[in-house]
Amino acid sequence: MMSPFALLAKLRIDPFIVGILAAVGVACLVPARGQGAEIASWVTTIGVGALFFLYGARLSTAEAVAGLKHWRLHVVILLATFVLFPLLGLASKLLVPSVLTPALAAGVIFLCTLPSTVNSSIAFTSIAKGNVAAAICAASFSSLLGIVITPLLVGLLLRTTGHGFSLDAVTSIVLQLLVPFVAGQIARRWIGGFITRHKKILGRADRTVILAVVYTAFSEGVVAGIWHQLTPLALGGLVVVNLALFYVVFWILKLGTRKLGFDRADRVAIIFAGSKKSLASGLPMAAVLFPAQTVGLIVLPLMLFHQAQLMICAVLARRWGARAEVAQPARVG
Repeated sequence: MMSPFALLAKLRIDPFIVGILAAVGVACLVPARGQGAEIASWVTTIGVGALFFLYGARLSTAEAVAGLKHWRLHVVILLATFVLFPLLGLASKLLVPSVLTPALAAGVIFLCTLPSTVNSSIAFTSIAKGNVAAAICAASFSSLLGIVITPLLVGLLLRTTGHGFSLDAVTSIVLQLLVPFVAGQIARRWIGGFITRHKKILGRADRTVILAVVYTAFSEGVVAGIWHQLTPLALGGLVVVNLALFYVVFWILKLGTRKLGFDRADRVAIIFAGSKKSLASGLPMAAVLFPAQTVGLIVLPLMLFHQAQLMICAVLARRWGARAEVAQPARVG
């Protein structure tokens, strides 16, 4: 009999997404209230700080900086991540209220401000026989910049929606995200080896913190009654918007990198690193940037986009990798 994890792998469903959906289900059935909500909030706050400390300790700044010598590739990825995506996200406001609710549109914009993923960008680039070294540097550099750029973009793009910055938000970002991240970078020289040796265990700790963030956020939403705003029609519209968002960026990168003269390996790295958004960074950031009562709806576009990008990129990476092994084609896809 096929194990549940093997079945999920066959269906190309990320087990982490199943865990997130389970956390959402528990929050809907047994939301944290009163003192329990306060405890959950404190646990989440401490957990997010620890998470960004580990991000800082893991990230090799030397590798990210060294990768800048391939500057054209990195400029294209960063423009896709922090310019093209945000512009498309801003355009989603035109779909309110016909397709998206204001909260879901804010969530789409937030999704578009996030840095690229690290692990999946590297993995898919490797499977597709692309430039893995460039993918490592690009994804790492994107994560590094995202600590600063994402909050700034959120403040700029959402200031007219009621989800913008306040002085408290800036203070929270510095104390919960930036300070732990910098501390992790400083501590890397002493604990880097330990983190490398125990990366699987620490990876589970990462995911546990994110599940706690999801439970706390959705509990607040249930208690506040915001889920009555989410109709099946709005959810369907959000799925369509997410897919359109991914494919618009994908095709712009695919055609643009060819016009710019990048070779096949570089084009693969650019497409995979430039078309994805980080759930691991996004969920903790959302918990800091947005009011607790609205976080659930804000992160819903990100959760759906994450699963869609994994399923689509898994198919593309296998297809491109197989073609590269057989014929070493000059073209991507």
